[in-house]
Amino acid sequence: MATIEEALEIERLERDIFRGASTKTQLPRTFGGQVAGQALVAAVRTVEPRYQVHSLHGYFLRPGNPDQPTVYLVERIRDGRSFCTRRVTGVQDGAAIFTMSASFHIGDQGPEHQDVMPEVQPPDELPDASTTMSPERLWAMREWEHWDIRTVPQDQVARRDGVVSQQQVWFRYRHPLPDDPLFHVCTLAYMSDMTLLGSSKVTHPDEQTQNASLDHAMWFLRPFRADDWLLYDQSSPSAGFGRALTGGKIFNREGQLVAAVVQEGLIRTLRD
Repeated sequence: MATIEEALEIERLERDIFRGASTKTQLPRTFGGQVAGQALVAAVRTVEPRYQVHSLHGYFLRPGNPDQPTVYLVERIRDGRSFCTRRVTGVQDGAAIFTMSASFHIGDQGPEHQDVMPEVQPPDELPDASTTMSPERLWAMREWEHWDIRTVPQDQVARRDGVVSQQQVWFRYRHPLPDDPLFHVCTLAYMSDMTLLGSSKVTHPDEQTQNASLDHAMWFLRPFRADDWLLYDQSSPSAGFGRALTGGKIFNREGQLVAAVVQEGLIRTLRD
């Protein structure tokens, strides 16, 4: 399947209009992480290099057709001395399938603190998901064959009082990536949509549901590399009315909190 370089490839058509590549996939609709990642790449292409993206907020409006490219329209909302903002709309067949606001910052000095990474089994002691996946789920490993994904067993997850549904996943890109920090940010935007909604299914493992991402927000807090191990510490504080709220903190192996994610997703019970 597609490499991350292929999945994030976009072509500039006009000053603020880009076309994202469609890639080979087994999915019936365009993977949300690919749309978010390509949209962020488009926004980055319109910003001076001294600005670094620090947050994005996106809405998945319609299912994308994976066999068609997506066109991204970038609006230059604000260019300030310290911050700039872009709005990106992904379009297929004349209809918006995704919209995103992204904010960029030059970086300043200020107080520093962060939550502590939970004690968790290191990735080297966990099996590669491609060796443990059930036969009916092996398609997922073929779809994302370039990612090394290792889920912490539920009986070994570091439990927090009052948190009802938790999941912890180590992941990294299997191959060396370019040194450009913004490429790693866009790669993480792609990856952050993967596995997160699954944290809402931990307490309902046998219930058959239809699942889809509805909205997605990320904050990029510290530098990182997506080809080094990252821990995705996930939880779902609420599910109901066919929707689930999920969130995740992403740590590097040294325990630095590098990103945070919040997502609401469709989790609708399938009826016979």
